[in-house]
Amino acid sequence: MKKLPQRTCIGCNSQKNKNELIRIVKNKDGDISIDRTGKANGRGAYICDSIECLEKAIKSKRLNKIFETNISDEIYENLRGVIIDK
Repeated sequence: MKKLPQRTCIGCNSQKNKNELIRIVKNKDGDISIDRTGKANGRGAYICDSIECLEKAIKSKRLNKIFETNISDEIYENLRGVIIDK
């Protein structure tokens, strides 16, 4: 049996299988987007598929620290939409 890669959620700091988490990626141009494929080039961060984890990440400004830039409200709204849609 193949071992699945583990990633840490930026909201709750728990380790889960990579395919259970949502990937947020910052590319070379500094654009931040949601990576549904998990294969986009750039620096990635992972978050659980729950509103609680997203709210923790927003409150602690974890994405700002990870990507070393200010994250717009539009990106957080896109994440809310992805999490609620599932």
